[in-house]
Amino acid sequence: MVSQTTLFGNENNTECFGITSASQCVIIEKMTAEELNNSLLSIQYNFKETQFGEILIASTIKGICFLSFAYDKTKAIQDLKNYYPKAIFEQANSIKQNLALQTINGNLIPKPLILHLKGTEFQVQIWCKLLEIPFGKLISYSQLAKSINKPKAARAVGTAIGSNPIAYLIPCHRVVQSNGSLGGYMWGLKRKSDIISWEVKRT
Repeated sequence: MVSQTTLFGNENNTECFGITSASQCVIIEKMTAEELNNSLLSIQYNFKETQFGEILIASTIKGICFLSFAYDKTKAIQDLKNYYPKAIFEQANSIKQNLALQTINGNLIPKPLILHLKGTEFQVQIWCKLLEIPFGKLISYSQLAKSINKPKAARAVGTAIGSNPIAYLIPCHRVVQSNGSLGGYMWGLKRKSDIISWEVKRT
């Protein structure tokens, strides 16, 4: 198991990487304004079954851009389209989606997994910090705020975590309340508990 991770970013905070599983490196690349405003942005999406439930997973030519546990397929697709309102969508499989699926199911893939994401500078900063949380470990919202030298920003940190568009691969499930309770989770507290338990057993 990798016990230490390092966050790297360029001067514009558009790229960083860290460890999101026991042995897997994940890279976040922030979408540019040009990419987001391009009506030719092409996104492929599909539904896949994981050990934690069915997911909707979507990818651009660069990487995974959306991943959500799918309680309702119609709503999941609409959420994706609302998140990228100017994109062109196609239901199709991709190699990137398959690599992400292998990672979620605990398998090592041969190269880093790229996440190509829409987000504010602050959101991306928080998502990058989430990648630094070691596999099988937990951190509180206040500890995360202190790690970016903003100890009074726990609420803003929580909002950024709640805006995370990538289930599991950006491990917001590893953030809990200071008293040890699970706190919130977009995809349900039982699933959060199940994921944490699975990771702890593998450490």
